[in-house]
Amino acid sequence: MNKCPITYEPCDGDYSRDGLRRLSPKLASLEPLPFSAEELRREAALRAGRMSVQGVQPKLSARLEANKGRFVIVDMQGRYILKPQSPLYPHLPENEDLTMRLAELCGIEVPMHGLIYAQDRSLTYFIHRFDRVSHADKLPLEDFAQLAGRTRDTKYDFSMERLVPIIDDYCTFPVIEKLKLYQRVVFNYLVGNEDMHLKNYSLLSRKGIVALAPAYDFLNTSIVLRDPVEIALPLGGKQKNLTRKLLVDHWGRERLGLNDATISDVMNTFTRSFPSWSNLIQRSFLSLDMQKLYEDLLAKRRSTLGI
Repeated sequence: MNKCPITYEPCDGDYSRDGLRRLSPKLASLEPLPFSAEELRREAALRAGRMSVQGVQPKLSARLEANKGRFVIVDMQGRYILKPQSPLYPHLPENEDLTMRLAELCGIEVPMHGLIYAQDRSLTYFIHRFDRVSHADKLPLEDFAQLAGRTRDTKYDFSMERLVPIIDDYCTFPVIEKLKLYQRVVFNYLVGNEDMHLKNYSLLSRKGIVALAPAYDFLNTSIVLRDPVEIALPLGGKQKNLTRKLLVDHWGRERLGLNDATISDVMNTFTRSFPSWSNLIQRSFLSLDMQKLYEDLLAKRRSTLGI
C-alpha cells in the first residue's frame, strides 16, 4: 500500500482519489513531472529571469492540464509554483509541505498545496497561487519589503516591531490582522522557521478588503540549517534566546495590543493542536531522523513558551 503525497492517506497508486480531486474534480490520474529533480533545478535556473516569483529555493511556474492529467512548466500565467529537491539541503519539499499542514491545523490560512512525483520519483512541492483568479487575472499583492521600501538585498534590514505600522497603515481591519500576525509569529517560533524576512509577509486585496495574504514559505529551517538564530527580523533587539516574556508580553501585549483573553485563545489553539501535529509529523514524508529532529525542536520550543 502506498501513501498519497497530497493527502498522506493510503492509496493503491501514486495518488489517492481525494488527492487528485483536491487538484481538480476533472483529474482522473496525474503523470510524473517530465523531469528529474536535477533537470527541474536546471529549468528553474534557466527560467529565473522570467518568473514573477523568485527567492533562494529553485522555483518553477506551472499550469495544470487536468484533461491530460499533467502539470506543464510555463514562463507566464502559471497557477502553481513548483519547488524541487535541493542539492544542498535534504527534504525541503517534504519539510515545507508538512509545516504548511501544521499551520492549517491551528487555523492559519494556507493555499492548496502538496507533493507530486517527478520523473525520477523524487518529490516536488507545489502550491496554488493565491494571487491568481484565472490565467489572466491577478489580485493586488504586495510584500512587506515593497511596502517598507526595502529590496531583496535589504529584506532582513528591519525589525518585527516595525511591521505593526504597516498593518495599521494598509489593512482594512488592523486589529484582526494583528491577531493573525501574532499567531503566525508564534507558530513560526514553535516550528523553527527562522527565515521569515520581509518578503515572506504580504498583503492581498480581495473584494476591497486588504488583509494578510495566506501563509507561504513556512518550513522548519532550524533542522536544515542548524542556525542558532531563532527569528529573521529582530524582536526586542534579539534574534535568538527568545523567551515567553518577549513573545507574549512584549510582542503580543505591548506591540500588537492584544488582551490576555485573546493571547490565551491563541495559545490554547496551539495546545489543542499538538497531538494532531505529532500524528501528522509521523505520517509525513520526512525521513525518520528528520521527524525526530522536528519533534525534539517542538518540545523544546513548547517548553520555552510553557504550552
